[in-house]
Amino acid sequence: MLFLRSFIILFLTCLTIKLNLCFPSIIPSSSLKALPVDGHFKFEQLDHAAKDFGNRYSFLPLAVLHPKSVSDIAITVRHIWQMGPSSQLTVAARGHGHSLQGQAQAHRGVVINMESLQGPKMQLHTGNSPYVDVSGGELWINILRETLKHGFSPKSWTDYLHLTVGGTLSNAGISGQAFRHGPQISNVHQLEVVTGTGEVVNCSEKQNSDLFYSVLGGLGQFGIITRARISLEPAPQMVKWIRVLYTDFATFARDQEKLISGESTFDYIEGFVIINRTGLLNNWRSSFNPQDPVQASQFKSDGKTLFCLELAKYFNPNPEQMGAVNQEIKDSLSQLNHIPSTLFLSEVPYLDFLDRVHVSEIKLRSKGLWEVPHPWLNLLIPRSKIHIFAQQVFGNILTDTSNGPILIYPVNKSKWDNRTSVVIPEEEVFYLVAFLSSAVPSSTGNDGLDHILVQNKRILDYCEIARLGVKQYLPHYSTQGEWQSHFGPQWEVFAQRKSTYDPLALLAPGQRIFQKPIAYS
Repeated sequence: MLFLRSFIILFLTCLTIKLNLCFPSIIPSSSLKALPVDGHFKFEQLDHAAKDFGNRYSFLPLAVLHPKSVSDIAITVRHIWQMGPSSQLTVAARGHGHSLQGQAQAHRGVVINMESLQGPKMQLHTGNSPYVDVSGGELWINILRETLKHGFSPKSWTDYLHLTVGGTLSNAGISGQAFRHGPQISNVHQLEVVTGTGEVVNCSEKQNSDLFYSVLGGLGQFGIITRARISLEPAPQMVKWIRVLYTDFATFARDQEKLISGESTFDYIEGFVIINRTGLLNNWRSSFNPQDPVQASQFKSDGKTLFCLELAKYFNPNPEQMGAVNQEIKDSLSQLNHIPSTLFLSEVPYLDFLDRVHVSEIKLRSKGLWEVPHPWLNLLIPRSKIHIFAQQVFGNILTDTSNGPILIYPVNKSKWDNRTSVVIPEEEVFYLVAFLSSAVPSSTGNDGLDHILVQNKRILDYCEIARLGVKQYLPHYSTQGEWQSHFGPQWEVFAQRKSTYDPLALLAPGQRIFQKPIAYS
């Protein structure tokens, strides 16, 4: 009898372990359904949570939480943390789904739809240091529209505004204003964060500062940003938008570096590379006016490698000041060494300038070319290495830029806070070089995914062999060893912060930096 009883207990124990291994969702899903949240969980039709802008990775979650409050997020994370290593559940915060390699996905875990988060409305405070309090799931375009109603706007942007606050602050947030204001993570006063143990913590430079700087640029590893206090400045009404071309990279880079040093006339400085594009200047005419139409019409871009300097000057259309603004721009441009016949100008409202990429999105969506694979590669390159990088990559590896834009522009390290988690080169000036490729589905040619991935690997291999000291922005690695190499001397602090704020490695599993320990017993 005792033997039979022992056998039954052993059989049931083995059956339980087998069920947990084969059907791990049976127990977790029922426990999630019982949580007292104001929002709701979804357990079916979750394909949208297994997709992102990159369109290359797809990991189906067990459930998606649509939170109505920060408490919903805290309750869910705390519950999964209390389940301990016996549960396979992990948690990923998903904003607008603009990740590239599944970073906001959680295979058989819980994805939190941050855009569902309903907190207090945006609260704008004016005064000597104006700021706005916003939800971590708020889109930057909505923040722009709201703050403009009061004559203000955030200082630092990304090129694409239909991204969430929590998403960009977990990386850095870089655009053409970064040379002056630094990235978006340098323009945050305070955060509200849900840690990996489900604790809701307010943090800033003076309060819980270690968590504050951990989360900024922390790739979602230490907490979920549920609220942020963003620094503001008086907003202009209009923008003078300028493009000029160069044939020589050294001249182009020298002018860019001159513009970001000291007090620049311009408020936005970027650049991009154009290789073997036909009728380039004619394509610009829909948005820009050539200063010299005759000379511009005779310019040929075919077969050439060109470098475009893109500038913006913010202004208010005050007749008394316009003369001075125009003269300032003319004087600044006269000090540059661009091809004179390629000067193109445009005047657009401030909002239209900042939201310019959305216009392209609408066109691409209408043609079915938005939801395609995007094998992007973003690199941060030390100033001392940018010339040999350009010579090899733009001279040998790439033959054209038909798969998407290639951005290239310098920023000042002094505008970045070294207490945050983001990893950047050690030199005082470094360049962002962004290969923003789109792949044609099912193509086996130069516009296909395989070709672009091989091209990206050639670029990365060259950087490694030449020891350029390059760091990836929006990094993606497969092994912890690669991550340790990426972080370098910062790895020890990064790993220690992880053990402090997310001891079970529940958060952002899609980054593939840490793996949750699973105990099958």
